[in-house]
Amino acid sequence: MSVMVQGEPSFRDSVDLMFKRAVSHMDLSPGLAEKIRVCNSTYTVRFGVRLRGKIETFTGYRSVHSEHMEPVKGGIRYAMAVHQDEVEALAALMTYKCALVETPFGGSKGGLRVDPRQWDAHELEQITRRFAYELIKRDLINPAQNVPAPDMGTGEREMAWIADQYARMNTTDINAKACVTGKPPHAGGIQGRVEATGRGVQFALREFFRHPEDVAKAGLSGGLAGKRVIVQGLGNVGYHAAKFLSEEDDATVIAIIERDGALVDKKGLKVEAVREWIGAHGGVKGYPHATYVEDGSVVLEEACDILIPAAMEGVIHLGNAERIKAPLIIEAANGPITFGADEILRRKGTLIIPDLYANAGGVTVSYFEWVKNLSHIRFGRMQRRAEEARSRLIVEELERLSGDQGLGWSLSPDFKEKFLTGSDELALVRSGLDDTMRTAYQSMRKIWHERQDVEDLRVAAYIVAISRVAATYQSKGL
Repeated sequence: MSVMVQGEPSFRDSVDLMFKRAVSHMDLSPGLAEKIRVCNSTYTVRFGVRLRGKIETFTGYRSVHSEHMEPVKGGIRYAMAVHQDEVEALAALMTYKCALVETPFGGSKGGLRVDPRQWDAHELEQITRRFAYELIKRDLINPAQNVPAPDMGTGEREMAWIADQYARMNTTDINAKACVTGKPPHAGGIQGRVEATGRGVQFALREFFRHPEDVAKAGLSGGLAGKRVIVQGLGNVGYHAAKFLSEEDDATVIAIIERDGALVDKKGLKVEAVREWIGAHGGVKGYPHATYVEDGSVVLEEACDILIPAAMEGVIHLGNAERIKAPLIIEAANGPITFGADEILRRKGTLIIPDLYANAGGVTVSYFEWVKNLSHIRFGRMQRRAEEARSRLIVEELERLSGDQGLGWSLSPDFKEKFLTGSDELALVRSGLDDTMRTAYQSMRKIWHERQDVEDLRVAAYIVAISRVAATYQSKGL
């Protein structure tokens, strides 16, 4: 849960303060800056569902921050802590995030005040369909206007229900599947969407570590291999980030923090095993292959190289920022560092890779899914075998030259197999995501390094994003 500390601004205020800090470095008219900052609209819905013999009333929100581009994009979260300020803050972050990674969307967000663990699958489906119905009939879910996605407490299953509800209400809309992203692949989804946000965190760190000058600013050196990582939150994002970094980049996950405590092992935790334990037991307590710490929040303050907050907003705040030892923090969650904590950490020299860049993998692959739904063809279907045929021609010619000329060399079977495999949908999605994360980092980095008045990546990210939103508004005549 986010922690409220006296003197700390709310999540919504934190986002606004970060926005204003960036605008102070820009040459924007006050009127245009205010137009970009404000949330355009928030719809609150209260609806009843008959469950277990009585009517239960639920409260939900859909907030639209900016329609400088349409459709607007943003997830729907299910949690008891959902409230209007949080949804509006998340919608604002979506605007800046989409602009930063150049996905052609405005920013939106949704939330439903419900604890998904309190209801079985059939009950959750009834709740989800009714919530979707209330939004769809007001065009707050629509392929051309407002396209939700999964967030905390929701996943492929809920998105499939929403897509089906939209199709039932819009029987002649040929693009109905594009009304929501994050669907299962068999229901119009795309390969690689579930892993996308965690994969994006990995690609963001890889790009950061390609720049020794930037790595040195964090007081680190070398690459990702051997770096000690602490992950807070082993949900979808934290799990995939931890798994990929440990299995593919040889980083060492020394601690995992969950809602019921933390696991610590300086030699490295097996992420997959911890995930399976949580799935079977509902938490990390009792896991036999690591040290259990009941108060997980203190583990945020342990020494490590990279800290990955991947759960709720506001977990690093005025009350604990001074004690955070990690030289590099990558915000896999939305808003995990409050505005006040951000000031303290920057003063200490902590380098922060900001949320509007770090967790943009989800919306990037959502964009690919939306394009796939509108084009009505999966990626790779037209070109994969043509790629393979061209590759085969090269391989066969090389083998012929080797045999005919007696050159004494041959292609390794591993190379041949890899070279002859054309790009399928998953490979293309990962390639597009990698390119997006690299390009976005370089756009932030350029501002960060070229402008003396910009001292951190967060301000640089906001400047890039706000500039792009402003340019779109100006082209509309504002």
